Amino acid sequence: MVAVINLVLLILNIVWWVVIASAILSWLFAFNIVNMRNSFVAKIAEVLYRLTEPLYRPIRRILPDLGGLDLSPLIVLLGIYFLQQFIVYSVAPVLLGY
Repeated sequence: MVAVINLVLLILNIVWWVVIASAILSWLFAFNIVNMRNSFVAKIAEVLYRLTEPLYRPIRRILPDLGGLDLSPLIVLLGIYFLQQFIVYSVAPVLLGY
């Protein structure tokens, strides 16, 4: 059971870093630091978009339009943090008998 809990926490940690990488890359595009015409950068952007868009889409439907400000990565990161803390402090002790 410990292995399953650790696997879930590892997957959540990987998703955390993918969301952060996606946000940083979007800032680099917005400030014109990275060129989208570079094929390597375009591939990375496409992968990050495909990984994060299913997480962002439901949140973007709920949040009001704030112009150019997208708060969906922040909401996803807060959700991941809450889920990790819930698993560590509520689920794991019950399953492991602490």
